[in-house]
Amino acid sequence: MQPNPQQQINVELGEKEAEGTYANMAMIMHSPTEIILDFARVMPRTPKARVQARIIMTPMHAKLLLQTLGDNIKKFESQFGEIKMHGAADKLAKNIGFESTSVPRTEEEK
Repeated sequence: MQPNPQQQINVELGEKEAEGTYANMAMIMHSPTEIILDFARVMPRTPKARVQARIIMTPMHAKLLLQTLGDNIKKFESQFGEIKMHGAADKLAKNIGFESTSVPRTEEEK
């Protein structure tokens, strides 16, 4: 039995999306069936941040994203050098909003 050939997907990129959106804060939540990524922008001396984009994906796709992002970070660092993390990792993560929380889906889970 021959494996199915890889299907090519034509991905379109609109003008607005091609400009990109800057985010310096990410909040990650999950339920049993979804991973939710909120990307926000925090400005200095401003106590509020606005979510710029929300991405909802399956846990499997989130794991694939994690692997692909890890691969790209390794390639980036091999080309440009190690990415420096200023400050303690725990303090840095808390300061820029990287967190993981569970989102209750039913009354029993609350």
